[in-house]
Amino acid sequence: MTEPIITVSGLRGIVGETLTPEVAARYAIAFAAEAPPGEILVGRDSRPSGFMLASAVHVGLQAVGRTTIDAGIVATPTAGVLLRRHKAAGAVQITASHNPPPYNGLKLFSAEGRVISAGPGKKVLERYREGRPEWTTHDRIGEFHRCDDTITDHLRAVLETVDADRIRGRRFRVVLDSNHGAGGILGRRLLDELGCRVTLLGEQPNGRFAHSAEPTAENLAGVLISVTKHEAEIGFCQDPDADRLAVIDHSGRYLGEEYTLAMCVDHVLRRQKGPVVANCASSRMSQDIAQRYGVPYFRSAVGEANVADAMIAQGAVFGGEGNGGPIDPRVGYVRDSFVGMALLLDAMAARETPIGQLADELPRYEIVKTKISLPPEKLPAALDALERHFFDAAADRLDGLRLDWPDRWLLVRGSNTEPIVRAIAEAPTTAEAAQLCETAARIID
Repeated sequence: MTEPIITVSGLRGIVGETLTPEVAARYAIAFAAEAPPGEILVGRDSRPSGFMLASAVHVGLQAVGRTTIDAGIVATPTAGVLLRRHKAAGAVQITASHNPPPYNGLKLFSAEGRVISAGPGKKVLERYREGRPEWTTHDRIGEFHRCDDTITDHLRAVLETVDADRIRGRRFRVVLDSNHGAGGILGRRLLDELGCRVTLLGEQPNGRFAHSAEPTAENLAGVLISVTKHEAEIGFCQDPDADRLAVIDHSGRYLGEEYTLAMCVDHVLRRQKGPVVANCASSRMSQDIAQRYGVPYFRSAVGEANVADAMIAQGAVFGGEGNGGPIDPRVGYVRDSFVGMALLLDAMAARETPIGQLADELPRYEIVKTKISLPPEKLPAALDALERHFFDAAADRLDGLRLDWPDRWLLVRGSNTEPIVRAIAEAPTTAEAAQLCETAARIID
């Protein structure tokens, strides 16, 4: 690659190769040119390269006349809350999410406190590629301010969504794995406020990950053992910027990220009826739960910004992505692991039921995710062929091609970063889901 991977709402790349201080500054300057007047918040996750990139972003923004607010190491959802508190014009969060240590990236937030959507993101990209910053004169250089209290507002917002006293009364034993990311800062405070007896793994936010950054079952083998060792009633696992959450039950069983959203949806709808939104690659569990409570369910294209757009348009009471990213509009239109932790503890306390049983009560499906090599120019014909083959399915072209049957679905969509298509299938059994992906690969070939 000769340039970073650029998506709707930001970029990411390998530090020192595709992501350099110059690239970071140029991209932030392009963002500032499209943002309304005002200060710009700058935060970062715990990766060691974050301080260097944040410094470049601050300097670049000040050099075009923008005053910056330094939030230091903060979780991505916290950046959205801080932005609204300071009434800033936007925010740059420096994070590579679950990517390996050599990576870092920039995620852009609008003045509303959410990740920017496709339209504004396209304009930022056009300005970045034009590469013509409008430098300011010596008497108009932006100032630098520090944000001293970065967590109180986010903490209060999350606590207001649950019955904190009820949770405190249970004194839950909890293992939280922050994996030396940004999540332990607020994670410790939140769980303490909820009266939990906490074992926190990887609390120091130094970016020296104890295991691979993505919270999958394979990467969390040691954490599964810790949950049973410490006799915890629940285990929470965050990614490095704490916008995603995976869950482990008391027996050390990995419930995973798909269950995070579904269990939160179920708990919210028990108290408040209203529309639900998830992206088209998320498990059918949330759709089934919405139908159970008689509320509308809407799908969006893949991507946090797309989910937020749909939630706002539909007036959703809850939403998110099946990668462990719940979005609660009462806190903000950002994926938020802290929202997930609080709601799941509240569900356990309200129903006096272990988290594993709450998961087992949900509709059961199995997901299989595969990749198929295919040049981008051949994708339209491939999708047409798939739709003809699976003529008995309900077809949707919202994002690639999604094919739905009463108890299973298949999604085939092009990658934004590689000459491949991603095939995702969900069915009652792993074998049935795998068969859908294999058939799709055969048709595409």
